[in-house]
Amino acid sequence: MVKRFLVSDEDLEELFHRYCRDYTKLEREGRFDPITGRDEEIDQVILILLQKGRKNVALLAPAGVGKTALVAGLAQRIVRRDVPDYLHNARLLEVDMPSMAAGTSSPAEFQERFIPVCKGVAERYHDENYPKYILFIDEMHTIMSTAVGSGYAGLSEVMKPWLTVGDMHVIGATTLDEYRIYVAEDPALDRRFQKVPLKVPNDEEAYKILLNLRKGYEKHHRVGISDEQIALVVKLTQKHMRRRNQPDKSIIVMDAAMAYYVMNHGRGGDIDDHAIKYIVAKECGLHPDAL
Repeated sequence: MVKRFLVSDEDLEELFHRYCRDYTKLEREGRFDPITGRDEEIDQVILILLQKGRKNVALLAPAGVGKTALVAGLAQRIVRRDVPDYLHNARLLEVDMPSMAAGTSSPAEFQERFIPVCKGVAERYHDENYPKYILFIDEMHTIMSTAVGSGYAGLSEVMKPWLTVGDMHVIGATTLDEYRIYVAEDPALDRRFQKVPLKVPNDEEAYKILLNLRKGYEKHHRVGISDEQIALVVKLTQKHMRRRNQPDKSIIVMDAAMAYYVMNHGRGGDIDDHAIKYIVAKECGLHPDAL
């Protein structure tokens, strides 16, 4: 007997195509750089997803620390099947809120797009013929009813029935302060999530992350960057860009410095220290000679 769903397979796939980013599909296409330094946190996420009760995750960290990168790292683990059997062939889907909201004129119209995604995922949760679907919601505080001014406020109430009965896996990401202000104020929703804090990488950890990313950036720019220059990137960003976090600030500077070198010298060879100092100085409003 063919099981009938309220949201058909074809309609659910169309919703995923229109309103989600399939991280596992993107990983199979080679779209992500290697994610390193987050094995412990990814293990925590996997442990939560395996549970029967509180199977939803709240990633908590300041901007630029790597919440989205961790989710990409989880997708990489799923694709290479470095996860328990329960998550083999799982699909990790980021809900693209701006795309879903585009063209809507009211919260009700927006929810008419959001509800079928939740319903389609939830009604397949207990069917072994389907993979586990994991929905990723970045800036999860914006879906809370108390998020005044957010175009997505109130979606938490839409999701709550499925979260309550345990028919969904959700990974949310936000800062610790925003979680306390918005999510923790709803005890029923707070109970459904387990918190996974991400620490800010220190200089040595940021350096190792850039070493692992180097190959992809060298391939894109077709110029090289040495170990010593990567160390210089980390040193200068840590000293002069204190309001931003690692590894994001060092990745941005490395990318921009390589682009600056190509713009001025063309491809081939290795970038020079001036390119790195120029980009850091530009970001900080300083003169390169002052670095």
